[in-house]
Amino acid sequence: MIQMASGSSRQAGRKIKLKLPIGIQTFREIREDHCYYVDKTAYIARLVAEGKHYFLSRPRRFGKSLFLDTLKELFEGNEPLFAGLAIHDRWDWSVRHPVLRLDFSRGNFKEPGQLQEDVLAQLDAVAKREGIGLSYAGAPVRFSQLIAALHQRSGQRVAVLIDEYDKPILDALEVPEIARANRDFLRGLYSTIKFSDAHLKFTFLAGVSKFSKVSLFSGLNNLKDITLDPRYSALCGYTEADLDEVFAPELPGLDREEIRTWYNGYNWLGDKQVYNPFDVLLLCDRRQYGAYWFETGTPTFLLEALLAHGVSALSLDDMLSSDELLSAFDVDHMAPEALLFQTGYLTIRRREPRGGRMYYRLGYPNREVQQSLNESLLNHLTGNPAHQAEHSARLYDLLLVNDFEGLEALLKSFFASIPYQWHTNNEIANYEGYYASVFYSYFASLGLAITVEDSNQAGRLDMAVEFNGNVYLFEFKVVERASAGAALRQLQARDYAAKYRGRGEAIYLIGVEFSQKTRNVAAFAVERA
Repeated sequence: MIQMASGSSRQAGRKIKLKLPIGIQTFREIREDHCYYVDKTAYIARLVAEGKHYFLSRPRRFGKSLFLDTLKELFEGNEPLFAGLAIHDRWDWSVRHPVLRLDFSRGNFKEPGQLQEDVLAQLDAVAKREGIGLSYAGAPVRFSQLIAALHQRSGQRVAVLIDEYDKPILDALEVPEIARANRDFLRGLYSTIKFSDAHLKFTFLAGVSKFSKVSLFSGLNNLKDITLDPRYSALCGYTEADLDEVFAPELPGLDREEIRTWYNGYNWLGDKQVYNPFDVLLLCDRRQYGAYWFETGTPTFLLEALLAHGVSALSLDDMLSSDELLSAFDVDHMAPEALLFQTGYLTIRRREPRGGRMYYRLGYPNREVQQSLNESLLNHLTGNPAHQAEHSARLYDLLLVNDFEGLEALLKSFFASIPYQWHTNNEIANYEGYYASVFYSYFASLGLAITVEDSNQAGRLDMAVEFNGNVYLFEFKVVERASAGAALRQLQARDYAAKYRGRGEAIYLIGVEFSQKTRNVAAFAVERA
């Protein structure tokens, strides 16, 4: 029997260091090469006991592919790989089920016909490996024929696993006609699963997005969606307990609170928040904090969608959404809330039931996302990342010494760097919310502690920034003509500083006025409260 390193709490307690499975999505390799492994097999036991057809949506690099590969090894009956894991003594190892796995993570599906070719190639590879001849040209019929043949040959029903089920659509979103064609093709392919039910033991589809049943799963309406099922909220990702028990040998020298601030915070309605596994593994390896997960994807499409919908950066950290909006994702209709949530840039903070309907309060999961997304927004606006990086570093230095004259000059220089064409092509550029949004992103890109629209009895403060033992309270106004202090007088009149007094921190009131004509800072007034 193969000797396995389980990465269990017993090993962690003895401070045994194992290999970090960075980039490894193969269950067998992790187990045989003595890598850390967070045991998710108890979830599998429950899934199999309570149902048959499942769907899960999670952001990229959250361990979906590893979970599917674990399912594959389990149904194929490779018992030695599961020694010491939760499911080992709860599984009938005398029965082996054939597995049909489709994986769309490798291809690029932006050209016509690429998806069909890829599916046929994957089906033919399985048929060749199993010695099965396929006689139909169409992919859905060939898929159905292969499922039936696998069942007949083995005498056991088949497990169908589909990884990155939505990637052929997401790849082609910038070419809508290809995205629609891929969606329609997949609808026919996936409907085969329902009509092959008699031959199936288990089905699991996983991907990033959650397309509506009408658009993609109209022929597969027996899927059980566990995306927001609290019982499976930690099926992908690492919990606090996982870090303490499995990764204990890696934690000395790392600040646990700093780890939480940077990487924890993802929630799908469970009682535990989770970390992104990719971040944890890279942190343990490099021993420094960085935007590891964020840097693996380019959110250009997301940024353009936010700007096209007029979504303010100020609203992202406290966005209210309904259950319907979180699922409103299709080629021809993508609600910004759904796009942000499903791709992992926002997460659920809490549920808010109202009048028989369920609403969700969304926000950034952690510092990595808040800081990196706002930095990307600024880069997208200015079109010059190197210039933007220099501005951000200068902003940090000026705040350290409370150089407000320098801060005013820097802000004017920054707004002047935004191309004129961007203003003329965007209606929101004439509104106060736009300037406040850009201002917010400028500060948030540094990872500073920011509160927006903080309320008291007199009104709502636009923005509060806490940094280096100081509190900066900002009020923004868009004016036709600078009034040399109107924004500052509003801060004074409404006494927003009251809630911060008594904390022993220096409080500064900063009124900023923007000119509609110049699209820049027209007045900048500062007073210590």
